[in-house]
Amino acid sequence: MKKVTLLIVAIVTVFSCSESSEIATYEPVNLDVQVPSNFPDIVYNLDNNQVTEAGFELGKDLFYEGKLSSNNAIACAFCHEQAFAFTHHGHNLSHGVNGGVGFRNAQPIQNLAYQTSFMWDGAASHLDLQPIIPLTSEVEMGETLSNVISKLEADSYYQEQFARAFEGGEVNTENMLKALSQFMIMMVSSNSKYDKYVRNEDNITFTQLESDGLNTFQNKCATCHATDLFTDQSFRNNGLSINPQLNDLGRYDILENTEDLYKFKVPSLRNVEVTYPYMHDGRFATLEVVLDFYDSAMVDNGNVDDELLRGDGSYGITLSDYEKESLIAFLQTLTDYEFLEDERFAEF
Repeated sequence: MKKVTLLIVAIVTVFSCSESSEIATYEPVNLDVQVPSNFPDIVYNLDNNQVTEAGFELGKDLFYEGKLSSNNAIACAFCHEQAFAFTHHGHNLSHGVNGGVGFRNAQPIQNLAYQTSFMWDGAASHLDLQPIIPLTSEVEMGETLSNVISKLEADSYYQEQFARAFEGGEVNTENMLKALSQFMIMMVSSNSKYDKYVRNEDNITFTQLESDGLNTFQNKCATCHATDLFTDQSFRNNGLSINPQLNDLGRYDILENTEDLYKFKVPSLRNVEVTYPYMHDGRFATLEVVLDFYDSAMVDNGNVDDELLRGDGSYGITLSDYEKESLIAFLQTLTDYEFLEDERFAEF
């Protein structure tokens, strides 16, 4: 009986050694990062984090991984749903673990490799650092970086994926954040009707209403929503009344500069048709309400952007009913269905 037992132990040992010797190795197969001809240059330094097939897939796994939160259930994708340009559909404010509710609306995830700052207040100045904010927020994912890494280190699947994605294969914070960045870098939205129109692709033409909307947009909106990213990436106070329940001071909370009171980053308008509700606190449910606000409901909260000052001393952007209608028709041409349905970014 003892010989049989020893034989079983020997067999198990041989198989265990065989399995452990099959260690995943680094697979540096690069992916091309899309640079649309009508876009400005990429800002993200790809030399420091080249996108690879394995890195992208690891980033995607992490994006949909509940273990990044304290209750192992809230993934990044919880507040960023692909069909809505990776926003939190139907929620004016983000929420997460233990029923916690934040104080800002979840922003879309698109074209981030072309941007220089992140979050409504610019709290992150590098894409690699941005995920730290929701990961450690008590009302979003409520976790610590060390705990996240401990959970990933204990998972054989992630041990293998990190080994494939990074030279050295270490499961650490730097590699986790770089993988998430690789996933987000590839999330380029550039194939809307508008894009094909300006690039003269597929014989796309605008209707008269859309063309009029584009003209109105260029004359009255493009100062802030500049370039084909549709944001100048500045921080501005657009004359919203103060929400007493939140009293969100905007960028002031980052630098404590009084000139930054109630200033928020100008959002991109790409896919704006599906990223409702609007504004940093999600107070407006429709584009119609947004345009009505700019036309007649702005308030002087003490620091409104000078670009919005009218000749009569009031703040706003004068818009006729037809201009509003045509603007919405134009904004709908910015919806990129290829991006919203791209299987590369889907969970399954």
